[in-house]
Amino acid sequence: MLTIANKLSICNFAFYFHEMNNKYSKEEKLKKQKHIDLLFSEGKSVSKYPLRLVYVPLEENEVPLEFGVSVSKRYFKKAVDRNYFKRVLRETFRLNKNILYDALDKPYAMMFFYQTKDRLTYAEIETKTKVIFEKFIETINKENQKTES
Repeated sequence: MLTIANKLSICNFAFYFHEMNNKYSKEEKLKKQKHIDLLFSEGKSVSKYPLRLVYVPLEENEVPLEFGVSVSKRYFKKAVDRNYFKRVLRETFRLNKNILYDALDKPYAMMFFYQTKDRLTYAEIETKTKVIFEKFIETINKENQKTES
């Protein structure tokens, strides 16, 4: 029989686990130069204006996903503006990464690019992020079906 204290500790654990799962941890950040070079040399991409997601499967990796963001100086001259959009991209990834984690069967390195001068709102960027994640999942599923055939 569960007592009130046990129920409370189970709820706290579930809340803590959920919060931990929603973090953008150090291990998830794309930092290895080898992986970044691999992205630019062999990476494939999917896009949903104004976002572009470049990805490459990794052979062995302890984390199922390494993720980075980039906003071009061409579109936003001021670092303040670039940093704002990078923060927004990281936040939309953090809140919606469960879409990717549920569908991935092998580790990937990926980078998100914001490619326009248009200043979209957070809601618009989040919507487009979800669309691009779903498009990415469809693409890798098609690739997996081709390799199996």
